[in-house]
Amino acid sequence: MFVDVIQWRFGNEITLIAEINVTADRITVYDDVLDGRFRDTLKLDNQTGFLTITDITDEQTGDYVLEVNGVEQKTFNVHISESVESVFVLEGNSVTLNSNFAVVIRWRFGNTLIAEINKQDDRFTVYDDVLDGRFRDRLKLDNQTGSLTITNITTEHDGVYKQETNFWTTEFFLAVFIEISVKEGDSVTLNSDITEMKRYGWIRWRFGNKKTLIAVINKRVDRFTVNNDVLDGRFRDRLNLDNQTGSLTITNITTEHAGVYKIKMMVSDSFSFKGFRVSVYAHLPVPVISRDYLSSSCSLVCSAVNVSHVTLSWYKGNRLLSSISASNLNISLSLPLEVEYQDKNTYSCVINNPVINQTQHLNITQLCHTCSDCCGPTEAVIRLVLSALVGVATVILLVYDIRSRRAEQHQAHIHTSET
Repeated sequence: MFVDVIQWRFGNEITLIAEINVTADRITVYDDVLDGRFRDTLKLDNQTGFLTITDITDEQTGDYVLEVNGVEQKTFNVHISESVESVFVLEGNSVTLNSNFAVVIRWRFGNTLIAEINKQDDRFTVYDDVLDGRFRDRLKLDNQTGSLTITNITTEHDGVYKQETNFWTTEFFLAVFIEISVKEGDSVTLNSDITEMKRYGWIRWRFGNKKTLIAVINKRVDRFTVNNDVLDGRFRDRLNLDNQTGSLTITNITTEHAGVYKIKMMVSDSFSFKGFRVSVYAHLPVPVISRDYLSSSCSLVCSAVNVSHVTLSWYKGNRLLSSISASNLNISLSLPLEVEYQDKNTYSCVINNPVINQTQHLNITQLCHTCSDCCGPTEAVIRLVLSALVGVATVILLVYDIRSRRAEQHQAHIHTSET
């Protein structure tokens, strides 16, 4: 078969990235397509048509299609086998770093030995007093598998763990999630902790369980990209990427932006990872204090409607009296309190979440005045009935009095006539 044109295409959109035109004696690489992710990384052999991708990153992973004279010949699926496995965990939780079977296994944190197994000598040891005791009572070594569990994790345990055997070394990067709470409508910055990115450094920000790529920096090809339109455009016009440090700012944040953010970085020729769990809280209403007039005592109720992830509390001065919490979405909360009519203490009802609180102070004089000043519905009915009875009795007496006088006048008139 006479070969006239060889073309290489990439990705779901089958983007042309390189071609050889034998007739025109032309070799071309289109390394500026797809936001420049292939810039200075493609090499096309003019003799064989082989395509080489240098300095590959996960942006270049996917399907590569070879076409000859316009006909698809072969598809290559390229993926990266990570040399470092990233493990993300919440502070206070536990994590297990899995091991492959081996007779001798050594676990290191950085370069410090923290645990080892020698099955031949039947020796299993954890060195939890090293590094100022940060691992004390936190390491568990599985005698059968060699897996290492770290319990009650803190940010002190963040870093690179190495599993060494006589034949191979496996690295894990353990990243402890940084918890951030923010009010709806505010801005939040997720810091990379990089002062300034180096010439060949790169950063990728991902969001959510599906690890959606939302921002990229590739210094080597001078590429700075924010993917505003992913996930139905929820990040549109809200992402600001610092070109020097790689830190990411989300502006005018809403509950749609709550979740997990992960950053993978190439810094000083080694991988690094960070994770953030962002919680977004809606604005809270001021709680309402009302009185239950059906009760004979001064019974009060503090309430709030359409709230979630909040705590509603009664305070006497600075002392907590009672509280109730809710994690469900958009529910109503109410909390009762009974006080004495002549109570001189200060009471307040507070609704709060981790970033907002609203307080309503109790005005005892207004809500808990005695029944000499006013009365409740039951007493009002009783008074109304008594007033009606008194009115009826008054009318009866008045009618009786009028009839009595008329009778007396009639008797007097008859007596006068007889005389």
